[in-house]
Amino acid sequence: MERLQTNNSIHKVVNAKSVTSQALSDDGSSHADSAHKKQPYVSHQPDSHGHIHYSADENAMWQALLERQAKQIPNRACSAYLEGLEKLNLPSTHIPQLQDIDEVLQATTGWQTAAVPALISFGKFFKLLANKRFPVATFIRRFEDMDYIEEPDIFHEIVGHCPLLTHPAFAAFNETYGKLGLDASKEERWFLARLYWFTIEFGLVGSRPDNRRIYGGGILSSPSETVYALNGSDTLHQSKHQQQPQNQPEHRAFDLLDVLRTPYRIDHIQPIYYVIVDLDTLFDIVNSDIMGAVKQAMALGLFEPTYALKNS
Repeated sequence: MERLQTNNSIHKVVNAKSVTSQALSDDGSSHADSAHKKQPYVSHQPDSHGHIHYSADENAMWQALLERQAKQIPNRACSAYLEGLEKLNLPSTHIPQLQDIDEVLQATTGWQTAAVPALISFGKFFKLLANKRFPVATFIRRFEDMDYIEEPDIFHEIVGHCPLLTHPAFAAFNETYGKLGLDASKEERWFLARLYWFTIEFGLVGSRPDNRRIYGGGILSSPSETVYALNGSDTLHQSKHQQQPQNQPEHRAFDLLDVLRTPYRIDHIQPIYYVIVDLDTLFDIVNSDIMGAVKQAMALGLFEPTYALKNS
């Protein structure tokens, strides 16, 4: 969900991932070079009636993505996501108007969307969430980016996140996160970004392998990662020191302090996913001392990356 611009640097989030400021960018690497190698995405502006017009190719992209995900998410997405998707009743042949999404969100949790450019400041991002408004960039990926996109497009935001915004715990987490981010320092925001990344964007739910499902929007809006993410071992790792088979993601039991200390890269499929017991665990996180844990993580520092460093 997020697309943030800070000072002279542009920091994007994967696959549509939403999160905060530079913190959502890779831990320790710049994305400027790859961003300039292709034509940037530009959000559409609504007409005088608030209606956004999309081209036939853009609507075809929406249809192709939706059809592909419809085959992937059964038995992979969590039940609350599937229930939310049913409530949204998304059109299959064209990109929906945000007003239609808002009607459902308002009726369930009091949220609504907010049309934004491809990039927004982290301050605006936090403010929108704090006011129960979910930012949605009004463009859709090109066909060459179907499997993986660094920019958060409308498919990522609507299909990846909005179904779960009908769930009280998911909605409360986003609102609290926005409020914490508004009051946080720049360095604290770097650590907060990891919390958002490993929950709202790339979180798994279900402590047992047979009931483990996806709730992170960065996974659910990526056809390839939807399949890959649940290809973990039968053992839920309780320690970051356990070894994982090559080419298989690592599933770790959610621990707030560990999450805040785990680096990530935004430009490839994730090597690590943190697993919460159930969606109501998000209520427990909201009611915990998140900023106290952030200060502790800042003092301890980050874990060693489990991914290859750029230019290495």
